[in-house]
Amino acid sequence: MYARIRPYFRYLQPHRGLLAVAVLCGIVAGVASGAGLPLMVNKVFPVIFAPGAVPLTNLQLALVALWLPAVFLVRGVATYLNTYFIQVVGTRVLEAIRLDFFRKLQVLPLSFFQKNSTGDLLSRGLADANQLQVTLTTIANEIVRSPASLLASVSYVAWLAYQNGGVAAVLVSLAVVPLTVLPIRYIGKKLIKRAGQIQAELGAVTGVLSENLSATKEVRAFSLEEREVARFGRASQLLIRAQLKFMKYEKALTPLIEIVSAAGLSVTLVYAYGRIDQTTFITLITAIYAGYEPIKKLGSLNNEMKRGMGALERLEEVLNIPLTIEDAPTAQALPRAKGDLAFANTTFSYQAGELVLLELNQRIPAGTVCALVGPSGAGKTTFANLVPRFFDPTSGRVTLDGHDLRELRLADLRRNIAIVPQDPVLFNDTVRENLLIARPEATTIDVENAARAAFAHDFILTLPLGYDTIVGERGARLSGGQKQRLALARAFLRNAPVLILDEATSALDSESEAAIQQALKQLVIGKTVLIIAHRFSTIRDASLILVFDRGEIVARGTHAELHAGNPLYRSLYDRQQGS
Repeated sequence: MYARIRPYFRYLQPHRGLLAVAVLCGIVAGVASGAGLPLMVNKVFPVIFAPGAVPLTNLQLALVALWLPAVFLVRGVATYLNTYFIQVVGTRVLEAIRLDFFRKLQVLPLSFFQKNSTGDLLSRGLADANQLQVTLTTIANEIVRSPASLLASVSYVAWLAYQNGGVAAVLVSLAVVPLTVLPIRYIGKKLIKRAGQIQAELGAVTGVLSENLSATKEVRAFSLEEREVARFGRASQLLIRAQLKFMKYEKALTPLIEIVSAAGLSVTLVYAYGRIDQTTFITLITAIYAGYEPIKKLGSLNNEMKRGMGALERLEEVLNIPLTIEDAPTAQALPRAKGDLAFANTTFSYQAGELVLLELNQRIPAGTVCALVGPSGAGKTTFANLVPRFFDPTSGRVTLDGHDLRELRLADLRRNIAIVPQDPVLFNDTVRENLLIARPEATTIDVENAARAAFAHDFILTLPLGYDTIVGERGARLSGGQKQRLALARAFLRNAPVLILDEATSALDSESEAAIQQALKQLVIGKTVLIIAHRFSTIRDASLILVFDRGEIVARGTHAELHAGNPLYRSLYDRQQGS
């Protein structure tokens, strides 16, 4: 089991210095707990209990009594530093695991997200990553500290028994009521406050992750992978700060209680002067503080390993998925494309044996406005999704200006493509930032010109802060028409030679539709356009219409040609016009 998790100790490598300090503190705490206490008792108590001992002055008695809290002070400080540093390392490990998981999500194909629910991915990225962090740091710590404590205590007890002729220790309960109420109440109040902060920051991290998972197509279309990783990293940093503040108080509680308890024992020791025999007291101390804690922790280590294995398996299901959509080792750079698209013997299937596209051969010359029509499930959207390489063909190829898409750099390819989806996704940021994802280097004038072209500038100025207004998660503070105009403004700002329109007006009111239709007429000029048509009223002016049926292109031509000569197209068109 240890060998199974060992490769993941690489997450500890960047923090090995701090981890070494933590382990050293753990050894000190273990030795102080296992051997230091009985050794101290054996050397100090005879001064008080031995028959015929020289009477002590009050000052001498106080100094001797202070040895007990002094040992616990060393043990408590070492334990605190050990646990705190281990937790610091653990939170850094958690950050690294989460970032690796999140980074992998940015490059997985869209088909992965069609098979996995958002909630499950959130659980893997948060809860399972947290469990793996706990397991790694627990093993790294307890695999040294607990055996050190156990070995020290057992060795000393064995030596002590040997020195006393094999006399067995008698377990006796010691009733000490330390003043632990004060530290518990004080730290408890702090923990309640810090726990609230952690929950708030965890909610922010979850929000960023959830929003990213709901915008997988936009992230890839606008090459936002690194931007999203950085945004998630910033949210994760705030969560880490809250967690460290929580740990600072949480890990101080146990040492404080033990130090106060030791002070209570010290008072008991003074009271015991002349009243309790030495052997009984030594037996009590040894029985309470030797061996029990490390044995308990070593016993629970196996359960911790099992929990870690379960979390690791869930994470590995994502982390070890081979990438199918990535740059080839010899990927070529692509300057601004002309927009000449071609599909050559292109076949595609989401699952083996279930073909969605069948041996397609079609050229779409640069500057063509091409509409894709057909019954639901005929393959229109899949056909368009092959162009920005959201998927790769199962066989055959797709080319842009004669270059196989798989031979081009992904970032360059997608920089030459603009997409206006039917349901655009806006990030929980300002209007300006939502437009700049199309072209981050664009000037304020460029942004405003793009908004004017999309008939969005006027409504943006009516917002509370204009272009600096936060639009809400997924653009929740805007209407459908407003979101669609911002999506068009992105496309204007990107000014890519290839444009994919997924029926941008199908869910709009008549006023918004009229404005967007007018903007679209300007947007498509000089571009290669793929229109995924749900309503035939939007495609009459298309220079080429492809009719899909069951994964095949069964007809091609203009509206007039197809209406006159293709029964399927005529049936679809007349049925819609009749409705």
